[in-house]
Amino acid sequence: MHRTITHRYFYPHPAETVWEYLTRPELIAQWLMENDFQPVAGHEFTFRTRPLPNFEFDGTVYCKVLDIVPLQRLVYSWKGGPGKGKINLDSVVTWTLRSVDNGTELLLEHSGLMENADIFAAMNTGWLKNITTIDQLLQTPDHGNTNR
Repeated sequence: MHRTITHRYFYPHPAETVWEYLTRPELIAQWLMENDFQPVAGHEFTFRTRPLPNFEFDGTVYCKVLDIVPLQRLVYSWKGGPGKGKINLDSVVTWTLRSVDNGTELLLEHSGLMENADIFAAMNTGWLKNITTIDQLLQTPDHGNTNR
């Protein structure tokens, strides 16, 4: 059985501005993880962070851009595990942006997660923290500046 994390968030900024935080590697690093992302369908990339042995995670997330519609939708695979080629998390992250009055509505769906309650809870909390951090970054006067 698989579960899906879903978060909907409103940003009082245009879709173009929010989109940059989802697609520019240096901005993604400010709210998620170091990465070598490129907004190109088929591009394989990684996110890198500290290992979490209690969750059988070696600190690398292996991803591939599955679909991209500029300013509207970004979909990528999200795979990870304890290392040595073993993958125990094989899921998909979907970002959907919709322009609304005075801003942008973002829908995050992370699907294909296994029924491990501890991992699900940690990732659910983590994603909410991350999308909130995007909002905090957008509210700073020098948002988008990577020379911090």
